[in-house]
Amino acid sequence: MENNRINVGIVGLGRLGRIHANNLRNKIPNINLIAACSVVDSELDYAKSELACEKVFKDYDEMVNDEEIDAVVIVSPSSLHCNQITKALEAGKHVFCEKPLGDNIEEMEDVKAAVAAHPNQVFMLGFMRRFDPSYQYAKEIVDRGEIGEITLMRCYGIDPHEGMASFVEFAKNSKSGGLFLDMAVHDIDLIRWFTGKEFKSVWALGNNIAYPELDELGDTETGAALCRLEENKIGILVSGRNSAHGYHVETEIIGTKGSLRISNLQEKNLVTVLNDQGVIRPTSQNFPERFKDAFVNELEAFSEYILNGTPSSITVEDGIQGTKVALACGLSLENNEIVSVN
Repeated sequence: MENNRINVGIVGLGRLGRIHANNLRNKIPNINLIAACSVVDSELDYAKSELACEKVFKDYDEMVNDEEIDAVVIVSPSSLHCNQITKALEAGKHVFCEKPLGDNIEEMEDVKAAVAAHPNQVFMLGFMRRFDPSYQYAKEIVDRGEIGEITLMRCYGIDPHEGMASFVEFAKNSKSGGLFLDMAVHDIDLIRWFTGKEFKSVWALGNNIAYPELDELGDTETGAALCRLEENKIGILVSGRNSAHGYHVETEIIGTKGSLRISNLQEKNLVTVLNDQGVIRPTSQNFPERFKDAFVNELEAFSEYILNGTPSSITVEDGIQGTKVALACGLSLENNEIVSVN
C-alpha cells in the first residue's frame, strides 16, 4: 500500500459485483481496483474493458496470493464465502465480503477463528443498510431514547416481480440460499442492530401462490416469520419476490414512547404525478437504486478502517448470528414448527 492507496481485487462480477466494482473504481478515492477474478469469460472481458483492471484471474488462489493486492472484495456465491475469506486472510489481505457470511455453521466458526488469528487485518461484512442515511438517522433517534425502549420491529423486504422469471430459471439450475438467507438476513441484522438483542426462537410460514412452480424447485415466493428476541422483544419478518409496484423495503420500529417508520414507500424522487390515473408517486424499482448511497458509504468505511487501523463496526459474529436466524427460519418453514435459534 503506497501513498494511502489500497490496491483491491474483486471476485464475482454479477449484478451486485459490478455495482461494487464500479464504486471501487470511480467513487472511493483511496482505493485502486487493479484486479478481478471470475470463472465467466464475459465478466473478465468486462473487467478489462469497462473497469480497466490491470490483472484478471480465473483462479481465486492466484489473485489472493498476488503481492500487489492489499485487500479483497468478495461478491461470489454464498457457498464460497467462508473458504474465500479464510484464504484471503491467510494471504495477508484485508477482506470485505458480501452477505451472508456463509450457509454452514461449522465453516463460519472456522472463519471466526481465522479473523481472530489475523487481528491486524480488517474484516467487514456487507450489511449495507447500516450505512444508508435514513437508517442511520433512525438509529440516532432510537439511541437518544426518543421512542423509548423498543418493543417490536416489523420489516418488509420484497423484490420487484419483474425479476421473478429470471429467478425461476436460476432456481431450475442452482439452489439459492432460500428466501430468508437470501433476503431477510438484512432485516435480521437490522433488528439485532437496533435492539442490541439476540433472537431466541422463530416461527416461519411461506407460500408460492403466484409462482407455484417454485414448490417443485424447493424455493419460496413469499414468506413471513414471527420472532422472539431476548427480553421478549418481537420481530416480524416479511420477505418476498413478487412486488408489483417495485422494490419494497420497509421497517417499522415501535417503542414504549413512540414509533418510527423507514421507507414505508420507496419514493424515487420528489415528483408527484396527478392525472387521469389518480395521484402517483414514482418508486424505486430495484435495490441498486434504493441503496445507491449505502453501497458507496460501506466501501468508504472499509477503506477508512484499513487506513486508520481500526476494526470494522460489522463483525464476523454479526454474520454468524444473522445466518443462524435465517437458517432457523428456513427450518421452521420446512417443518412447520417453532424453532429455537440456538
